[in-house]
This record gives sequence, C-alpha cells and structure tokens, in this order.
Amino acid sequence: MYRERLVATEARSESARRLQQLLLDYHDFRQLKAAHPLLDTTFLVAEWQAQRLKATHSDLHQHPGYHHGLEFLLTDLYAPAGMTRRDDNIDRVFPKMVKWLPDNLLDTFAGLVELNLITQQLDLELTELFHKQGIAADSLSTEHYCAAYRASERLDQRKKQITLVSEVGHQLDHYVRNRTLGWLLSMSRTPAEMADLTDLHSFLHRGYSAFRKMEDVNLLINRLVTREQQVMRNILSGHPEPFSLPGDL
Repeated sequence: MYRERLVATEARSESARRLQQLLLDYHDFRQLKAAHPLLDTTFLVAEWQAQRLKATHSDLHQHPGYHHGLEFLLTDLYAPAGMTRRDDNIDRVFPKMVKWLPDNLLDTFAGLVELNLITQQLDLELTELFHKQGIAADSLSTEHYCAAYRASERLDQRKKQITLVSEVGHQLDHYVRNRTLGWLLSMSRTPAEMADLTDLHSFLHRGYSAFRKMEDVNLLINRLVTREQQVMRNILSGHPEPFSLPGDL
C-alpha cells in the first residue's frame, strides 16, 4: 500500500538503506502471501509451530518472570495473522523513522522486519511442502513436520532465524531499560491515535511492557537460542524425539 513512499524516501545511511530494502522485500512478500491459494493454511502451520514452541519452552512460558516476554515473542514478533495494519503503518512512517531515529534503532527495526519476513517465508515453504506431500495442515504430526523441515531448501535461513532472535532480543532489552522510552510511549499514545497509528503504538507498548517485566532477558534469549539450535540438530539428524531436550538446556 505504501510501497511508493518507501521507494521515494532518501535513505542516507547504511542502516537506513538496510531497513528500506527489508521493508520493500517484506511489503512485496506480504502481497504475494495475501494472494497465495494456501494463505489460510499458513496460519494453521504457524499456530502449530507456536504451540510447539510453548511446549518446548513450557518452563519459561509458565514462569511469571518470563511468561509475558515469551508471549510477546510468539504473538507479536512471530505473528501468524492480524498484523497487516501494524506492518502498513511501519511502511507509512518510514520517512519519519529515517529522519529522526539513530542508526542503532534503525538496525533494531531492520532486525525485527527481517525476523518476521524470514519466519513467514519459512512458514509458507513448509505449507507448500505439506500440500505437495498431501498432508493436511490441521492434522500435522511431529513426523510430518520433521520430514518437511528436512526437505526445506532454506536451512541457512532457519539458522539465521535463530541468530536474529538472539540479536533482536538483546537489542530490545537494551532499549527497554531506558525509562525515557516508557515515558515517550505513554506521552505519544494520543498523537498516535490521532495519526491512525494505534496498531503500531500498541505493538511497541506491548513489547516495552513485556520486556520490562522480565527478570533476566539474557537468560530467556540464551535458553531459547540454545534449545532451538539443539532442536534443529535433532530434526536434521532424524532424532526420534526431536523436541525432547536434555534437562540442562
């Protein structure tokens, strides 16, 4: 919807150009996905994976110190559906972002966009593989999932996906420790509503609140990354119980 605005905006720094290109790539992918005949099935695949992640990390998900942070990661950063207005709003305010935000914040936004793009590309690939193999997404099993996972042609992107979770998670933690950000989010709520940016503002506020409530963000991110790296190794090696992890992970 706002592609022309993205293209027309002058990006003067490497960070701005990186964010601009990722937003263009994500914009084009969202248009492709919206017209894809298996669109509804991608939501089922994403939901299956979200539930798997909650099960694998159930100790963190049930822990009061990490529950809200993990929920934000799974429902906002890894968003199966319902974030179209948020994503359109990011495209819309891009000219102001590159004008007012420092490069380190632009880099963090770029990481968030890239993580969301890669995750949805991988979901779409899995959906197409399930369809090709005649597997119904509403009756997925671990065996079906792992077979399609191993057939993927995007394993490098899966590794990068895990790396981005680590990078973006640590960057977000750095910013939410600054109390000025919380004050700015509170003060900007009414202007955001007036500018029809409620979805984007709500996303930022949920992220800030979730990370502020966490006891130790580094512990959460490091455990997520270590466990998911082990899950990936298990799947690729044909482990009979790929999601069962050692007690010390």
